[in-house]
Amino acid sequence: MGKVAVAFAAAAVVAACSVAAVMVRRRVKSRRKWRTVVEILKELEEGCDTPVGRLRQVVDAMAVEMHAGLASEGGSKLKMLLTFVHDLPKGTEKGTYYALHLGGTYFRILRVHLGGERSYLDVQDVERHPIPSHLMNSTSEVLFNFLAFSMERFTEKEGNGSNSQGVKRELAFTFSFPVKHSSISSGVLIKWTKGFEISEMVGKDIAECLQEALNRRGLDMHVAALVNDTVGALSLGYYHDPDTAVAVVIGTGSNACYLERTDAIIKSQGLLTTSGSMVVNMEWGNFWSSHLPRTSYDIDLDAESSNSNDMGFEKMISGMYLGDIVRRVILRMSQDSDIFGPSSSLLSEPYVLRTNSVSAIHEDDTPELQEVARILKDLGVSEVPLKVRKLVVKVCDVVTRRAGRLAAAGIAGILKKIGRDGSGGITSGRSRSEIQMQKRTVVAVEGGLYMNYTMFREYMEEALVEILGEEVSQYVVVKAMQDGSSIGSALLVASLQS
Repeated sequence: MGKVAVAFAAAAVVAACSVAAVMVRRRVKSRRKWRTVVEILKELEEGCDTPVGRLRQVVDAMAVEMHAGLASEGGSKLKMLLTFVHDLPKGTEKGTYYALHLGGTYFRILRVHLGGERSYLDVQDVERHPIPSHLMNSTSEVLFNFLAFSMERFTEKEGNGSNSQGVKRELAFTFSFPVKHSSISSGVLIKWTKGFEISEMVGKDIAECLQEALNRRGLDMHVAALVNDTVGALSLGYYHDPDTAVAVVIGTGSNACYLERTDAIIKSQGLLTTSGSMVVNMEWGNFWSSHLPRTSYDIDLDAESSNSNDMGFEKMISGMYLGDIVRRVILRMSQDSDIFGPSSSLLSEPYVLRTNSVSAIHEDDTPELQEVARILKDLGVSEVPLKVRKLVVKVCDVVTRRAGRLAAAGIAGILKKIGRDGSGGITSGRSRSEIQMQKRTVVAVEGGLYMNYTMFREYMEEALVEILGEEVSQYVVVKAMQDGSSIGSALLVASLQS
């Protein structure tokens, strides 16, 4: 019996050792897998790194590209489009005006009533609707018929009180896509962005398309101005504060415009305006420089997009793309380890993770990161431990921090070009004695990403101070413009009538 007991004891020891060995192997394997995802995160951090020295290189590149785009057509990745907007609202405008805004995700309709003083700006009946996805690749007739029908429903709701009998309604059409203008009220589409793909519209006069659709509905409405969304934001900014010289939209897509001296627009020599300046639509989404911190995820996203080798800057900073960059990082982590559990097919679907979800993950302040868990569950990833949820938050932080800091570098590039960054800028032949002392400059900013994503906004504004330095940055004021692109466009129409 003693020998049997010894045998049983020996077997138990062997079994215990075997179990321990299995557990050790599992722990070692788990550590290796965790090290794998940590290495992926480290690689992402290094690839997205934006030290201030690098940002200043982006600033210089932006200013140089702006100068080249003003010198000749096709001379730069930046189109530097003339808008024929040279007189901005002064605050003395009166009357009732309308705006229809076609953006990347939503379209808006609103009515503005002006009483001749800056303090009397009454924005009425703002309607905001998602753009039906089928319209984004339909036909020009289908798209503009839909917009005209929406405009008709809007005017039907107001009755006769907002429009005098027999007086044509004046409408601003805010159009958030690249247009080559021939006047403030006409221009042809250069190309689509933000997921729109109606190819037969390229080269067509956008204002004319809308006017014809309104006429078909029997609407007594005149398309008085065709306005880029950035120009609308600049207009509203200037209406409230004449120191406004730059406007940026950071939403589904991203773009910027600014006030330029007409003598600096070399490609249009002889251009004369009463103010001596004109608003230039940069189309900065297409900016590119070797100094931009590009990762393998950016390269793959671009290659698989419908506009590869195009809109490189926009793909690194705008709301349409940030979510998909984060998704690609999470997908690689899940493929290279099992920390997310069984592989989810949803993670392989492009754009399934939206940037508003990235914002919700990034700004989740619950102790157990319940919102992160909920969003991951929607992506087919459930029951992940807290440390994995924290890892996902960190991925969102890295991608968003890069985006915000690059947006700041773009703004600083514009300030450098117009001599408002403290360096004198690219002066286009002006002597040092002509360079003005540092002036107060307001930058109007609009767009869902900037307005709704607190961490993005903080990273952008923090980086702008870093780039400019404390002394100069006190002269630069960033102001949010809620619905600025739409309201500002209506103000522009009002300024044309006054």
